[in-house]
Amino acid sequence: MNDVATSPLLDYFVSLGFNYDQSNCRKVFRYFSSVESEINSLYYGVGVVDLSSEGIIELRGKDVLDFLHRITTNSVKELPKEGICKTIFTSEKGRIIDASIVLNFEDHQLLVCSSANKLKVKNWIEKYIIADDVKVTDTPEKYVLLQLSGPHAESFLTLICGNILNIILPDRFRVINAEGMLFFIAKLINSKGTPIFWILSDNINGKRMISFMNDMKGPFDFNFVGEDAWNSYKVEQGIPSAPNEINDRFNPNELNMLDMISFSKGCYIGQEVIARLKTYDKVQKRLYGVVFDEHLDHNDKFTLYDDEDNEVGFVTSTAFSNKLNKYIGIGIIRNSFLEDGIQLTAKNPSKTLKVTLHSLPFRK
Repeated sequence: MNDVATSPLLDYFVSLGFNYDQSNCRKVFRYFSSVESEINSLYYGVGVVDLSSEGIIELRGKDVLDFLHRITTNSVKELPKEGICKTIFTSEKGRIIDASIVLNFEDHQLLVCSSANKLKVKNWIEKYIIADDVKVTDTPEKYVLLQLSGPHAESFLTLICGNILNIILPDRFRVINAEGMLFFIAKLINSKGTPIFWILSDNINGKRMISFMNDMKGPFDFNFVGEDAWNSYKVEQGIPSAPNEINDRFNPNELNMLDMISFSKGCYIGQEVIARLKTYDKVQKRLYGVVFDEHLDHNDKFTLYDDEDNEVGFVTSTAFSNKLNKYIGIGIIRNSFLEDGIQLTAKNPSKTLKVTLHSLPFRK
């Protein structure tokens, strides 16, 4: 998230008794209950993450899907009504501008991108609009977007909207009118084949949904998930995110994001570089995990070196793992070192320490 993005639900969460943390102009909930219980809900129950401060851009015009098809990595042109497509904006050199999700409402489309890269995405789109019928509108604080994940997320949502979930296909969404609330439910499939759910609504219905879920959690291992637990979970699962991994230093091949790329469609910006890397197996470094034996400060970054002091990669994100009871991280590391148990030296301006490489996702 960028430094000024604020969820439209912030004041409402405060009214429910939750406290936010503010630093560097950011207002975020670092935790709602405890990091340990929130992590537990993500793995074993129902975890709800407020994604409302992410970048949500409205696209209107008859050429939107064809336009996105031509400038992003995935096949968007034939996206059906109520369809969802994950795609990536890449530069001419195949570097990532941002990873985004397109929702097709037929008369318009919503593009959900990271707030950290939203301005870059908006500028990139506008740069390539020439004679296309495409209108771009930023929507700060217009929408509420909640993500529900965990093994009991679907059962929990059934309490709210009934068995309609059973007829929503993967990577599709439907409008729902239930319990006096009007909202959209989207069923997305992540890179590991696991379903996650999005609830999209306006502010009024979003607040009603938060209140309803808070009252209905009952027997479920249910928690709203704050930033600390969410960051820890993403590192444990090896999920790249902006701005630490999803940025113009890396390409999708290095971040294991090939599920967001179509290798059978026509040209797009960066296509030649990305296709050549895959075809000729030219990717020289990839996302991998590291384990620290020492305490880390929040969001430490490191450069990694081998025994001969050669630079071999970067640690891009770090977190404390309750699962392993250790500090862990993810980073981009040269292929020749990608093996569990290999030790490297991690350095930044204030620290030098040893790390052990670990495959992703982290398992206890």
